[in-house]
Amino acid sequence: MSVQVVAAKMAEVDLKDVPSSKDLPAGSPVSPAAEGKNIAKNEASSSAAASPTAESSSAKAGEGALNPNPGKMPQASAMKRTDPQQNGGEAFVNRDGTVAEAPRMKKIQFADQKQEFNKRPSKIGRRSLSRSISQSSTDSYSSAASYTDSSDDETSPRDKQQKNSKGNGDFCIKNIKQAEFGRREIEIAEQEMPALMALRKRAQGEKPLAGAKVVGCTHITAQTAVLMETLSALGAQCRWAACNIYSTQNEVAAALAEGGFSVFAWKGESEDDFWWCIDRCVNVEGWQPNMILDDGGDLTHWIYKKYPNMFKKIKGIVEESVTGVHRLYQLSKAGKLCVPAMNVNDSVTKQKFDNLYCCRESILDGLKRTTDVMFGGKQVVVCGYGEVGKGCCAALKAMGSIVYVTEIDPICALQACMDGFRLVKLNEVIRQVDIVITCTGNKNVVVRENLDRMKNGCIVCNMGHSNTEIDVASLRTPELTWERVRSQVDHVIWPDGKRIVLLAEGRLLNLSCSTVPTFVLSITATTQALALIELYNAPEGRYKQDVYLLPKKMDEYVASLHLPTFDAHLTELSDEQAKYLGLNKNGPFKPNYYRY
Repeated sequence: MSVQVVAAKMAEVDLKDVPSSKDLPAGSPVSPAAEGKNIAKNEASSSAAASPTAESSSAKAGEGALNPNPGKMPQASAMKRTDPQQNGGEAFVNRDGTVAEAPRMKKIQFADQKQEFNKRPSKIGRRSLSRSISQSSTDSYSSAASYTDSSDDETSPRDKQQKNSKGNGDFCIKNIKQAEFGRREIEIAEQEMPALMALRKRAQGEKPLAGAKVVGCTHITAQTAVLMETLSALGAQCRWAACNIYSTQNEVAAALAEGGFSVFAWKGESEDDFWWCIDRCVNVEGWQPNMILDDGGDLTHWIYKKYPNMFKKIKGIVEESVTGVHRLYQLSKAGKLCVPAMNVNDSVTKQKFDNLYCCRESILDGLKRTTDVMFGGKQVVVCGYGEVGKGCCAALKAMGSIVYVTEIDPICALQACMDGFRLVKLNEVIRQVDIVITCTGNKNVVVRENLDRMKNGCIVCNMGHSNTEIDVASLRTPELTWERVRSQVDHVIWPDGKRIVLLAEGRLLNLSCSTVPTFVLSITATTQALALIELYNAPEGRYKQDVYLLPKKMDEYVASLHLPTFDAHLTELSDEQAKYLGLNKNGPFKPNYYRY
């Protein structure tokens, strides 16, 4: 069968069951007279516009191909026909038999029309123009409106007087009216945090944290909200601030405030706002914390600096980040640590799950949301091959990127080599790579000299907790121009026109620019809750003024709470096997020196 015959038959199928123009009522939109008016109206400027007469004759010409039974309407909601006399325009036949003409496609504007468009920038266009050099060298980009939704007003939450539905105003957030949306976010998170929900049910009657007054400084997300509400269900009172100025989910903060929690945080805080919020958590009349839950050590540092006498009543500190743990060990070494501290970051359940699996997924999410970058074939250098670095490298390699690694530790360096990555010094590849990712927990990993040598369009971001890894301060100089591209994305432009793409001003990429997997945060949050319970209920003398790891038995307990999600079934040791290994049948199954 020839192509022409097939095309003719397809045309017959397209026109089947469509009534002719003479079968339509006089007032029909496609009667000859009405159709001619529409054509004249829509194509008055076109020299090739079809006349009403031509339109009528063409309708008659096609009459024989139409359904001979005009009373039978098509069963579909609408049928489509193409009329060559109307420049390929389409019409749709509705259920009632009327034929509606589809809207015509507008012509594309090309270069000569683009020039006229550029003469009339819209309001939004004018607002998004590049900042001047003088502004960029002094602006910290940390105003409350910088990274918030454009629908939010620009009034600082510190200047607002807000109360929840119960009349309580002991909080400072962006907008209490977002509470309902935040509650939905929290309910979704609860479904992916089985261990915390199980902990609530098992320990709610005992109230192991009754009398505990927990002051916290972590990322305020839906997952943190589940943790806070679990601590409250176990008997604790909580006051909370954010550990990162960009990671707060405003709707979740609103839901917590509506639920009676004293929360002081919003997305896009300034540096001054950040410390003000921490101070409001700590410095309150008639309430003094006896437990600290910290992420990064800023809360511990603030209390140590401003309110050192509070440590007399504080029973312990729980810290979950590399940066914060490092600070605690420094205090301990100097003999200045006043209370016992639990190092959650180096617990197995945090190190091997949150740091590895969380970052393996969230690095891609953060980069995609901010830059829409294609990973295949891109050259990427990852600074640091700890658990965070391992997760980032694995994800990028799986997406087809060419990955280089920098490391100071020969053991981690050897692991990188054995995993198939090329170990380099940063200055060896800085000119050629497309993406630079830091995840060391150190400072000045990427300095101005490196930034000057990067290729045009290089993406620079940080996956470590602190914003010290990239020397962002060195970029705030008069000769460089900062241009806001979108939320959390800045172009830094050199005098010769070269630009780099800086994400989240060098702060933590995944929680500043995207989200993280809820399930893996359930593991960390459960570990934090158990560490608080352990320190709060420990008899006097069990823990001294030092930094401790979570007992191995608790690590195993946290892991066991998450196994039912996968319908996983553990094998049990027989008495003979347990005796042979010298283990208790119920664990712990590994010695403290074991490396997972």
